Amino acid sequence: MHEVFLNIKNLNKTYKIKPHPFSLKTLKLKAVDNVSFEIKKGELLGLVGESGCGKSTLGRLLLLLEKPDSGEIWWQETCLTKLNLKKLKKWRRLFQPIFQDPFASLNPKLNVYQILQEPLIVHNIGNKREREKYITQILFEVGLSPEVKRAYPHELSGGQRQRIAIA
Repeated sequence: MHEVFLNIKNLNKTYKIKPHPFSLKTLKLKAVDNVSFEIKKGELLGLVGESGCGKSTLGRLLLLLEKPDSGEIWWQETCLTKLNLKKLKKWRRLFQPIFQDPFASLNPKLNVYQILQEPLIVHNIGNKREREKYITQILFEVGLSPEVKRAYPHELSGGQRQRIAIA
């Protein structure tokens, strides 16, 4: 029997929207409706659907970038939806999204080194020298040369930007 790594139970998310800017009444848009599934060790899951069907919302809920209205997200033996902010921050070090459009997800005002250094600083990982070494190594692992560190997102190809997002 394979161990369940991710278990989603009855996840729901509804947004309140106005039909037009001057409307006094709001409508409810059910973006995620009672979604349940589990992923076991060694399994992969792909989400496919029409535009606006809730794929991105589900992704944001799974990463707890948004709070579900109801339901639970279990990672192994931990109910992530019940974690306090401190424990949630620690958990977020383990999981990061890879956005479809890397250009939109990379800060255009920062060079590659600054982009890759930011999460290391936020999560208090290593000193300056250790971070420099780590960034050089991670660039190598995604097939990019150390010279890329000084480049800005607009100076990179789409493939290079995607690899920076993965790094």
